[in-house]
Amino acid sequence: MFKSLLIANRGEIAVRVMRTAREMGIRTIAVYSDADANALHVREADEAVHIGPAAAKESYLVIDKIIAAAKASGAEAIHPGYGFLSENVAFADACEKAGIIFVGPPASAIKAMGLKDAAKALMEKASVPVVPGYHGDIQDARFLEGEAQKIGYPVLIKAVAGGGGKGMRRVDDPARFEAELKSAQREAGSAFGDERVLVEKYVSRPRHIEIQVFADAHGNAVYLHERDCSLQRRHQKVIEEAPAPDMPEDMRRAMGEAAVAAAKAIGYRGAGTIEFIADASRGLRADAFWFMEMNTRLQVEHPVTEAITGTDLVEWQLLVAAGEPLPLTQKEIPLEGHAVEVRLYAEDPANNFFPSTGRLTRLRAASSDHIRTDMGVEEGDEVSMHYDPMIGKIIAHAPTRSLALAQLRSFVLDMEVVGPKTNLSFLAAVLGHPSFEKADIDTGFIDKHLAELVPAFYLSPEVVGAAFIGHVLLRAKRSRAAQAQTSDPWSPWAATDEWVLGGHRTEVLKFIVNGEALSLPVTPKGKDAEFVFNGVTHSASGSLSDDGDIAVLVDGKRVTAAMVSEAHGFTIVHRGANYTFTVPDPLDVDVVSDGDTGALKAPMPGKVVQVLAEAGAAVKRGTPLVVMEAMKMEQTLAAPADLVIASVNVAAGDQVEAGAALVVFEQKADQ
Repeated sequence: MFKSLLIANRGEIAVRVMRTAREMGIRTIAVYSDADANALHVREADEAVHIGPAAAKESYLVIDKIIAAAKASGAEAIHPGYGFLSENVAFADACEKAGIIFVGPPASAIKAMGLKDAAKALMEKASVPVVPGYHGDIQDARFLEGEAQKIGYPVLIKAVAGGGGKGMRRVDDPARFEAELKSAQREAGSAFGDERVLVEKYVSRPRHIEIQVFADAHGNAVYLHERDCSLQRRHQKVIEEAPAPDMPEDMRRAMGEAAVAAAKAIGYRGAGTIEFIADASRGLRADAFWFMEMNTRLQVEHPVTEAITGTDLVEWQLLVAAGEPLPLTQKEIPLEGHAVEVRLYAEDPANNFFPSTGRLTRLRAASSDHIRTDMGVEEGDEVSMHYDPMIGKIIAHAPTRSLALAQLRSFVLDMEVVGPKTNLSFLAAVLGHPSFEKADIDTGFIDKHLAELVPAFYLSPEVVGAAFIGHVLLRAKRSRAAQAQTSDPWSPWAATDEWVLGGHRTEVLKFIVNGEALSLPVTPKGKDAEFVFNGVTHSASGSLSDDGDIAVLVDGKRVTAAMVSEAHGFTIVHRGANYTFTVPDPLDVDVVSDGDTGALKAPMPGKVVQVLAEAGAAVKRGTPLVVMEAMKMEQTLAAPADLVIASVNVAAGDQVEAGAALVVFEQKADQ
């Protein structure tokens, strides 16, 4: 076994690999960019090597820099993690030439399965069913549009290289094909350095089911059962589970054996995943699944497989890379219980899951014997605009699926995450949705139920009561601190009693809550208080701990929440949802408000990749105006209403900050 390991990645997977390596007595070396100088994976490593600027293409994706870091640190092996260079043939070759062990398959296997079109052709030769489509080399837009017509809409445009939903577009309307093709090609080129795509049939009720395979250098290969990854947004997985709900045993065996045969056919070694699409319109059947692609690396969702099989797949990777045989035979691999994983992202589900950035001012969760958390950050760390917005993963394992879902949902609801917007409450909504609980799922589940999973903004009296009590107690605490500093302790301006100027006991507190204005008349009643919300009077009392935890009685109902103080207000965290209360400053008035002209603003820092707007044009609500790229994803920004464009302030290639006015409007088009 080698004694030192460089992890050519960052975030959650780098921390995950280090954990197993440390248990095996292997020294770990991290690499980091300018943006990651203080990142968790750097703090966790035994040694860390700087490899360049924040942009991945200048650091994590530069093969020469990774090899140089390995040589400088004396690393005997390199683990690529997932993403970045994990499925890069040139990187695997470079490791071999440098005399460094690559913890992954041979370069020949990566090449055979790394390009979706070539992989599908290989599977067809091996008599593995593949989804109907065009997998050839011709990339002319008119030709591909013709192939789409032959296949029949809806179709999927997919990047030939890479994965993770990058460079993938579903097209239902032939009129949108060319625009979606160009967008997919741009995104694929940015993410993988390869703009080529394929076009294939979109299955009506698809279930995304994948098989975990493992092979060694001694001719042994096994499958470690399946994972269901059907819960997706933007063609990226959000929730994964193992085994697949309602999977017939004959289908499990057929898919597993096909996956192992595919691995053996290309001389595979290490961890890999064969991804299939299954038609769930008549239930899962052994004759209704098709090969999609092979990921020649460890998957993000590998923890659910580890849970049901009692294995450590990173340990298996390291053993196989060192020349050891597989630890278990096929007959020895168990399948125990059910595991479910959710991915915690810094993103805004209410804004088409657009990525979010910022410092994690609060990141806390209860300890649990039933829950595993794989995090790439800690409280106080920054979620950067330069990389994938995943904060971490949360995994539950229980004897049954229903128990795993219940335990996971309870844990998620108790989590406290403040800073960037997250999908925490969305995850809780999915886990508790009746259709998901019944396993009535396919890859369109989130789109179908989006209105239920991302409901309109709603404030409850309990949350308002917690905010009101928290605000008053925090104000009193600050007042006491100010009183301790004043030279006149008897000054009425330092008092913390119920006295108010003019003798009135009722006060109107004004807040902006998640963008909505709230006026709250409150009246002290001894140790308690009353507040009026939506025309109804409520009573409230409570306490605020030094740590920011609030215990409140609202109309006799006990409410617990976390309160995180911020520069101009505070955030209340209650059952997985965040409510940001801003205290307006009457002296802080914009000279010109957005309402005077109206503007389409950048939702976060990023790069403008395409401008579709023209000054003077009248546009309808929903008309695409600007395409931005941020955190490895493209986002199309559309007109918010029927408007006339006054000016366009950006051009393709511009880097913009959050809140920058990209397009300015004059007036409504019908005026």
